[in-house]
Amino acid sequence: MNAAEIVNVSPQQGTIVLKSKKRGDPEKRFTFDNVFGPDSKQLDVYNICARKIVDSVLEGYNGTIFAYGQTGTGKTFTMEGVRSIPEKKGIIPNSFAHIFGEISKAGGDVKFLVRVSYLEIYNEDICDLLSKDMKKKLEVKERPDVGVYVKDLHQFSVKSAEDMDKIMTVGNKNRSVGSTKMNSHSSRSHAIFTITIERCDQGIDGKGHLRMGKLHLVDLAGSERQAKTGATGKRLKEATKINLSLSTLGNVISALVDGKSSHVPYRDSKLTRLLQDSLGGNSRTVMLANISPASYNADETHATLRYANRAKNIKNKAHINEDPKDAM
Repeated sequence: MNAAEIVNVSPQQGTIVLKSKKRGDPEKRFTFDNVFGPDSKQLDVYNICARKIVDSVLEGYNGTIFAYGQTGTGKTFTMEGVRSIPEKKGIIPNSFAHIFGEISKAGGDVKFLVRVSYLEIYNEDICDLLSKDMKKKLEVKERPDVGVYVKDLHQFSVKSAEDMDKIMTVGNKNRSVGSTKMNSHSSRSHAIFTITIERCDQGIDGKGHLRMGKLHLVDLAGSERQAKTGATGKRLKEATKINLSLSTLGNVISALVDGKSSHVPYRDSKLTRLLQDSLGGNSRTVMLANISPASYNADETHATLRYANRAKNIKNKAHINEDPKDAM
């Protein structure tokens, strides 16, 4: 397909300019914390956007990193990349190496326990990608002591980046993907890979002091228009559910930024329920917006940039998660 490029990226200024499709119409300019052009390197994206979040999780904060955008714009490549090629590894495998690199440098008076889980939200049903029973639908629950959680979701202890990689490979084989006109290997589900890091530091009193951080690594299914993807039957049902949950995510972002709304609709979708802390709560969060530079996708690109522009105004309230008796 021959389509004109309508996006100008300026990493130095942190701006993206969207040219108008019609002559005479003004261009649209957006400013973000960081922007990356088509020649950007995977490791640069990790170091600039993700490294600080992962460091803070190792200190006991919660962190979330998620990619949002139109189908086919490279969200899965950004988050996962090509795990077998070092320079093409995405944020998730780079975080694996980062976490265990830092743990290996910690002193002998610090002990770590690292556990992982992997779930998908497909057609608004939650499935455990690491379960032998992929047909079992899991429930979202909430408790005062742990907050929102998924009942019966498997967690596995890991001792190396290689352990994490193997577990992710198992989960990916169970993930729902399908072909559309926009993307031959389109993610048909939202996937959340969660890393829980517990650390115990020996204090000057000789006692152990516990802290726990959770890192949610989220690969969202792409927003899409049925007319472009050619979705019918099963694919159309998937697209409807995907767009519904992404619309709810947009409503949550709007309610948080607006500040006037007393009600934030977290419960309107499984995705926003699970990301409740990540959006306006106890988490340090990075959103990566993936866009297409082609004029053919101008409307979707504009919608994604507006979405991200609203999201950057959300104020979270992150704090270290420590044992109450250690915080006294």
